[in-house]
Amino acid sequence: MKNLILKDGGIAALVFFVLLALLPAVTGDALISIATLVLMFAVYGIAWNLMMGYVGQLSLGHGLYIGLGAYAVALATGTHGLSPWLGILIGAAISAVVAAVIAFIGFRFSVRGIYFTLLTIACAEMMRISFDNWSYVGGTGGYFLKAAGDTHPLLSLRGDSTFFYFAFLILTAITFLCSAALMKSKFGYFWRAIREDEDAARALGVPTLQLKILAVVISAIMTSIGGSFYALLSGSLFPDTMMGMRFSIEIVIAPIIGGLGTLFGPIVGALFVVPLGEFSNHVAQSTGIYGLNLLIHGALLLVVVCFMPEGLWPAIAKRFGRLRAPAAAKASTPATEGQ
Repeated sequence: MKNLILKDGGIAALVFFVLLALLPAVTGDALISIATLVLMFAVYGIAWNLMMGYVGQLSLGHGLYIGLGAYAVALATGTHGLSPWLGILIGAAISAVVAAVIAFIGFRFSVRGIYFTLLTIACAEMMRISFDNWSYVGGTGGYFLKAAGDTHPLLSLRGDSTFFYFAFLILTAITFLCSAALMKSKFGYFWRAIREDEDAARALGVPTLQLKILAVVISAIMTSIGGSFYALLSGSLFPDTMMGMRFSIEIVIAPIIGGLGTLFGPIVGALFVVPLGEFSNHVAQSTGIYGLNLLIHGALLLVVVCFMPEGLWPAIAKRFGRLRAPAAAKASTPATEGQ
């Protein structure tokens, strides 16, 4: 655990979580709402990065798991009167099964690269179209959660903006620690071996099929739980919003810009992308230019790919490394001379 804290952005993450825990004491609801969005996209980014950054499997259909988690908790509480905690577990279980089936079909028949990506898109679109035409979930008219009563927020998982802010802060911390623990385990080493050379890893005895399915399932569960809290936060669910391609694309931008294959990169990316998106939305509304935020995201991706192909966090870490190296050398000089 000490290594998890000290390496790979652990100190930065610790500072990040402490500062954000203090944020509600010094700011208002407007900034809290933006910070909640940052944390939500950080959760999605960490989950997606587990699959793409460490195993090398590109998915552009993660909106599927967000939607499954969202609709599961909404139907459990709104239609069947169950506890939202149970709805979150049901959503995670359904997402795990769906992810395992998709991954098994893809990996069992050696569907790789862009073809696996197309498979994830096709599955997400099939589910979205099914939900569009399924009256039980509201169809295209959407599903709306009723306002929570006077029950305890921890039981109903409904509350004000500060409640959801801390809910996503805790969820982000748990997701980050789970991802860090997995990366330090034998699964993390096997996943990176698969990412670098799958055929070589299999030749050395690594069970690539099972491990790739495991990565997809864990990533889907994390994403589904984030989707459940998103449903409780928004209160309204539409298939196009929850499972559409646009959402699936938006959640991958933050980890790509922050740094693929790094623990803290998705958080840095979310810190950068979400406020920029909110600002561009404000400018687009003021100027009447529809889609300006997408244009800015595209331009940002081009800049990162051209000038920082490893992402923002690796560049920042290298910069701090260069600053710390001379200082460490200077501090060690007297001791060396004394010896």
